[in-house]
Amino acid sequence: MNNLNVLNTRKKSTVVKLTRNSKIFKAIIKAIQDKKGEHILSLDLRKIPEAVSDFFIICQANSNTQLKAIADFVEEEVKNNCDEAPYKHEGRQAQQWILIDYVNVVVHIMLPEPRKFYQLEEMWSDAPGMEHIDSKKKK
Repeated sequence: MNNLNVLNTRKKSTVVKLTRNSKIFKAIIKAIQDKKGEHILSLDLRKIPEAVSDFFIICQANSNTQLKAIADFVEEEVKNNCDEAPYKHEGRQAQQWILIDYVNVVVHIMLPEPRKFYQLEEMWSDAPGMEHIDSKKKK
């Protein structure tokens, strides 16, 4: 749970109302898909008063190498396409769960075991969720 402490240190921005059609949201999802992240889920937290961000995007990596590659590519793509740097990121040393905080959207890139253990989807089960399946994988 230590990775979530970063969320207590700042307030959600009220200036920009983020949606799933927002440029940053789409850039994050595409970056995860490009690096073959799996089980991509977004949770819409906008109607939950205690939530510190508008969205969580959660995905799974199958190795430490892929975990780092996804995190690096998310940051690179968001910087290149949206000219935004993360407010903060956590977990790069332990490489089990990397959190990238863009204030209104927080990205959680997790290995299978931590994802199963922390069950963010269950913790935020009152938030509407949406799976993001790579259209290239659909047949």
